[in-house]
Amino acid sequence: MPSQKQVSPEARLLRAALALGAFDVPGVSAEERALVAKLPEVAIPRSEVRELRAEIKAGWDPLGEEFCAIRSPEERRPDGATYTPFEIVDAMIAWAAGHDEPDRVIDPGVGSARFAVEAGRAFKRAKIIGVELDPVAAILARAHLAAAGLASRAQVVLSDYRSFQPEKIEGRTLYLGNPPYVRHHQIAPMWKSWLVTTARRHGLTASQLAGLHVYFFLATAASGKAGDTGVFITSAEWLDVNYGSLVRELLLDGLGGEAIHVLEPTVLAFEDAATTAAITCFRLGAQPKSLTLRRVKEVDDLGDLGAGQKVRRERLLEARRWTPLTRAARKMPEGYIELGELCRVHRGAVTGSNATWIVAPDFDLLPEDVLYPSITRARELFAAKQILNATDHLRQVIDLPPDLDVFEKDERKLIDTFLRQALRGGAHHGYIARHRKAWWSVGLRAPAPILATYMARRPPVFIRNTGDARHINIAHGLYPRQPMTASVLERLAKHLRESVSLSQGRMYAGGLTKFEPKEMERLPVPNLELLTV
Repeated sequence: MPSQKQVSPEARLLRAALALGAFDVPGVSAEERALVAKLPEVAIPRSEVRELRAEIKAGWDPLGEEFCAIRSPEERRPDGATYTPFEIVDAMIAWAAGHDEPDRVIDPGVGSARFAVEAGRAFKRAKIIGVELDPVAAILARAHLAAAGLASRAQVVLSDYRSFQPEKIEGRTLYLGNPPYVRHHQIAPMWKSWLVTTARRHGLTASQLAGLHVYFFLATAASGKAGDTGVFITSAEWLDVNYGSLVRELLLDGLGGEAIHVLEPTVLAFEDAATTAAITCFRLGAQPKSLTLRRVKEVDDLGDLGAGQKVRRERLLEARRWTPLTRAARKMPEGYIELGELCRVHRGAVTGSNATWIVAPDFDLLPEDVLYPSITRARELFAAKQILNATDHLRQVIDLPPDLDVFEKDERKLIDTFLRQALRGGAHHGYIARHRKAWWSVGLRAPAPILATYMARRPPVFIRNTGDARHINIAHGLYPRQPMTASVLERLAKHLRESVSLSQGRMYAGGLTKFEPKEMERLPVPNLELLTV
């Protein structure tokens, strides 16, 4: 028998899971058995097994916690494996308990069975089914269920949820859990085809840019039946991005959305990933007349998942983004208004080919009046600190007008030579170039008096642009709706620098926070009277 030092922590954890009765839970796969057959022999002390069982009986998840300690968030990220705090699990199960008691509970990404075990305790007659793709996690889930006394009515299936076909039953099914968060770059082409085809069968259009959680909503709509209920916690991206329109349409037609609770990053919905999360409650087969929407800033505020403000179906259908609808009307401090009342916020132009249209500061092979010093990297704004008054260090963006006949002969010759090179490089083939009035015309906006970063792991910076630099789509420009003096602009930029926090943006998995133009326009700022004082 190998020494304790020779046994990996994961192998030892699996041995402990077996000692807790993991294989007492039906549905053990050949892959799980093969994994166990390769494990080194190691004796787990009975006292340790008793302690683990006692912790599980007390409502804890020691196997899941140990698994997260062994596999870092970076190692688990490709599988989208994140673990949900018990306070949130309890709130989600409490919502489900307010409906008809389910005959069956399906957890589509069971992990260590945190949701499945709590559901088994809450619903005494329900069969519990966990679906899991990772054989290690599946064995841990079995052990958790067995130690909780649920082996006789539980099953763990090693399968991809998208291909899982649950048995048809007469009763109601509750779909419950935390579908894995995996970005589209890591999703195989065959599954992207599955998404498009399955959505089409429901009369919907799907984007292959969708994250994995979108697939799980669709798979649930495809396998469930009218009267089934569900409550998922996922990243909140689908509320606003284009690819999320599939989920939004499903919730309004077939998946039967009842409530959506957007959890601010301060809630820490996922123990190892700072992100804006959403708890989505639904009843299949319904076409709701309204959805209840709410924002939650603290886990103690989560409470009843039926709370919130009702938003009518018509408004939801019209809205391209749903996150703004979760915000109740805010009471501004006296003398404050939203930034959008003072300024329009515009993202910079998309070049379509930075390698073609962005050149060095000293580039001089084209007429000077088509070369515009521009902010092309966010770090240029971070480095500016407060004021950008010199632009000679900035790269230049080539912005030609659609009509090239306005140039004199010698200038036109330089431009034609450059465009021939651009054609050879395929600059005219890109999506952006093909949808411009003229493929060679980037269309930069006028200089914005204030420039802002909008995506980082730190609050945005707001810079007075006294040097009249242009900007591309890595920055936002703030354009006053009415003339403002330099001193007013400086006070406005100073207020934004000192007051805006990460919590006011939309946080993605990994802590990256983004401020879309309309989100930035909602920032509270002093009115013109206060700024003029």
